[in-house]
Amino acid sequence: MEKTEINQAAEIEKSIRKKLHKELFSPFAKAVRDYELIREGDRIAVCISGGKDSMLMAKLFQELQKHRKVSFEVEFLVMDPGYLLANRTMIENNAARMNLSVTVFETDIFDAVYEIEKSPCYLCARMRRGHLYHQAKELGCNKIALGHHYDDVIETILMGMLYGGQIQTMMPKLHSTNFPGMELIRPMYYIREADIKRWRDYNGLQFLQCACRFTEHCAMADPEGRSESKRLEIKNMIAEMKKTNPFVEGNIFKSVENVNLSTVIAYKKEGIKHHFLESYDNEPEGC
Repeated sequence: MEKTEINQAAEIEKSIRKKLHKELFSPFAKAVRDYELIREGDRIAVCISGGKDSMLMAKLFQELQKHRKVSFEVEFLVMDPGYLLANRTMIENNAARMNLSVTVFETDIFDAVYEIEKSPCYLCARMRRGHLYHQAKELGCNKIALGHHYDDVIETILMGMLYGGQIQTMMPKLHSTNFPGMELIRPMYYIREADIKRWRDYNGLQFLQCACRFTEHCAMADPEGRSESKRLEIKNMIAEMKKTNPFVEGNIFKSVENVNLSTVIAYKKEGIKHHFLESYDNEPEGC
């Protein structure tokens, strides 16, 4: 690293330890504790897409290691699914600037989904995760970490209800279905997107706004990531509701922690659907 890069990396780390400690590191560490995301001896592939969320997550892992409450190892993993050169260069330059030693591997995912008309983004995401699991396992890791944050969680809850007709959430950790012994963890579960943007702007950083080759100017996209998407629609809806109910975000988040199965018509557990009538006649009378 050049001297200017060393100085900038130090300032970036200082902003996490000092100015934005309460907003970033504290909720990061709390999620790790609350959901038991890291255990002694873990080797974690910290998956970096090049966006603000995953880049911050990598720095938070570095900071967590300094506390040494639990001994674990990390591998900073970057997958190139077919980036334009400008996007690939931006990721590598930011990694160097932030003192992140990354392992980059290449795939042809963008080529594979280019001609897909139905749900190409969903297919791309599934393929990317599969490649990340495989590469992480090759590197001796037992977990992959993704940079989804609090706002992603509450938006996912509402999207499931309004567009999927189901109640579900983005879980803080999952066992892999196709890679036995592997887990997925989301340690940024409690971190607000607005605070991530504050950290980015405070340090004068610019990150990749999307990971899609089909948007040719991704690297220089709107820093607010504006696009006509269902997720943006939900984001705007929550912002509108917050104007009259300041607790709306927290209430959405807590809604999936306070599910009362006695007041649910039907639910699924381990792939099996259960209906309230199955046990209705055996339950005590209600009101």
